[in-house]
Amino acid sequence: MEKDKLPDANGKKNKDTNESEKSKVHIVVEIIEYMPNAVVTKTIIKKSTGNVSITSFDADEELAEKKSPYDTYIQIIDGAAEVIINDKKYQLKVGDGIVVPANAPYSINAHEKFKMITTVIKSSADD
Repeated sequence: MEKDKLPDANGKKNKDTNESEKSKVHIVVEIIEYMPNAVVTKTIIKKSTGNVSITSFDADEELAEKKSPYDTYIQIIDGAAEVIINDKKYQLKVGDGIVVPANAPYSINAHEKFKMITTVIKSSADD
């Protein structure tokens, strides 16, 4: 059996065992746990047109500067985070969200532990 691919009820291998089960109610902040000294990500939905994921950051962890060719929406669902976009710092708390523009350099710092939902919609057209 291939690693990370488990058979479903029909014996077929799932494409992504990290993707959340469909048509099942869940409490979003409980989808992922905090891990000591770690950043952990779980995929909620993954499609060729975009994805939604949830990430937990332990205190003092960070996401090094990166860029995405697509707009990325970040929403804080537990704790607080520092998001830096184009060298400008934003302090986000529970309930806050921000759109990171496509191709903008950004990084994330966890001065305390926090969880966030990230949504990326892959599109070649500006709507």
